[in-house]
Amino acid sequence: MTTPVGADFQTSQSVAIDAKSLGNLKAAAKKNSPEALNQAAKQFEALFLNMVLKSMRDATPTDVDQTSTDRKLFTSMFDQQMSQVMAERGVGLADMMIKQLQNAANFNQADPKLKEIKEKGSPEPMPLNVPKIFELNKPSQSGFNLSSVTSKVKEFIEPLMSQAKEASQKTGLPPQFILGQAALESGWGKRQILNADGSTSHNIFGIKANSNWKGKTTEILTTEYINGKPEKVMATFRSYDSYAEAFSDYANLVSTSPRYKNLIENGQTLLGFVQGLKKAGYATDTAYAEKLSNIIKTNFKT
Repeated sequence: MTTPVGADFQTSQSVAIDAKSLGNLKAAAKKNSPEALNQAAKQFEALFLNMVLKSMRDATPTDVDQTSTDRKLFTSMFDQQMSQVMAERGVGLADMMIKQLQNAANFNQADPKLKEIKEKGSPEPMPLNVPKIFELNKPSQSGFNLSSVTSKVKEFIEPLMSQAKEASQKTGLPPQFILGQAALESGWGKRQILNADGSTSHNIFGIKANSNWKGKTTEILTTEYINGKPEKVMATFRSYDSYAEAFSDYANLVSTSPRYKNLIENGQTLLGFVQGLKKAGYATDTAYAEKLSNIIKTNFKT
């Protein structure tokens, strides 16, 4: 039988995420009550789920205005209530915490040394193996396993892996994100910028050549978004002798230009990466952040 949604919302009031309920739980926990332990574990589970919901929203690009105070308030209240409902039903985290706390309590009671410490009035240690809560949506800087990607992705990134890792070390940006941007800019290597003689410019990141650029250049017809509409224009791009040179120039550009300060500071998460590029004006395409986010989430394990 399916439980009405309204019933869940009513029941979940026992797992309220506010300062008053936390204070009550703290007072009850001092009595070593099993009911208090159960409620405290559910409280933590609700807080954790609320954090997960918030992180998922932050990591999902959307065209909806997120700056509205009313929308922020409504979304926060909705996520809070949903986390309470899910915690009341349980996802297993509360049960795991209760088991660990009970094991630790039994250990403390059985250890004569801990009993002696308690009798002397010294603080009693609590040797818990609390599960580490990882930072959501933050991939490893060391790279990733090629066996976890499709053949199309592997074919593109395998020759570029070492260059991506070097760029990652210089910028602090995950190599997955750097390769994802290269894939978007070059159409997975199938739509590269060419020199006048038809050879590749190795410009896999689509970096234009401004007046300060002293290296080689190539001029091509490209699509730019002007006032939100795509238009074909002639533009001058940088040209490199190798992909290693292109990755090095990309790393130098984003790590030294003040425009990309936000990208370097927050680009270790997917949301921070795509938003950093958007704020810096890396591309004129209004959907650039969404396209890049989809490529990375779909093709790279993060």
